Amino acid sequence: MGTGSITGYVDVAQIALYVFWIFFAGLIYYLQKEAKREGFPLEMDGPDGPRSAGWLPMPAPKTYYLRDGTSVTVPNDKRSPQVLAAAPSNRFAGAPLEPTGNPMLDGVGPAAYADRADTPDLTVEGELRIVPLRAAPGFDVASQDPDPRGMPVVGADGVVGGTVADIWVDRSEAIFRYFEVLPVGAEAGRRVLLPVNFTRISRGEVRVKSILGGQFAQVPATRQPAQVTLLEEEKIMAYYGGGTLYATPDRQEPFL
Repeated sequence: MGTGSITGYVDVAQIALYVFWIFFAGLIYYLQKEAKREGFPLEMDGPDGPRSAGWLPMPAPKTYYLRDGTSVTVPNDKRSPQVLAAAPSNRFAGAPLEPTGNPMLDGVGPAAYADRADTPDLTVEGELRIVPLRAAPGFDVASQDPDPRGMPVVGADGVVGGTVADIWVDRSEAIFRYFEVLPVGAEAGRRVLLPVNFTRISRGEVRVKSILGGQFAQVPATRQPAQVTLLEEEKIMAYYGGGTLYATPDRQEPFL
């Protein structure tokens, strides 16, 4: 027998290989269970349908303590309060869903959003992270860049949907997150947020391709005039994201 051999058929290297295989299989099992802490059990055929945990068991509940003193335990049996305004296009299981209401507001398809906390994001100092420039001394538009305040906001159809009234800055990242827009045709004093990443500034105007000019008035608004919650951010982003498919009927049709 050679060096490291235990018997004529087993040696240390072979045992180490088997131990590695067992460890790796256990690691995969552990990671697959941990991946079920959020989003499981799966809801089958609608929010009131049966629920499935899959072929692996659910992990034991674990409590996480957050910086603000609150805690969250996952997994849990919490169901989303959202009402799905959509119906299956066919009777077979897994059929595509077709919107039954306003898909840009009802959270369908690309307009879907997560149930994040309805509280504002904070900096490490405990201050509001995303605020308008009027509430953020020390932040302003660089002199080398165009200042969008006062510029018209133009939708995908070329119609002016509003005017930029202010800019909201992320004080942790020192970047602009939203334009505050006064929508045309909205009730007096109503202001909505427009994510900067959905815009292009050109020739003295702010252009948006995801929605039409007349749809700015329906953008979900914030409860407070100078703060936005995580859930409100989700709904705002979902509205513009949903517009990429649902803003016009032809966007839902095939290219060919």
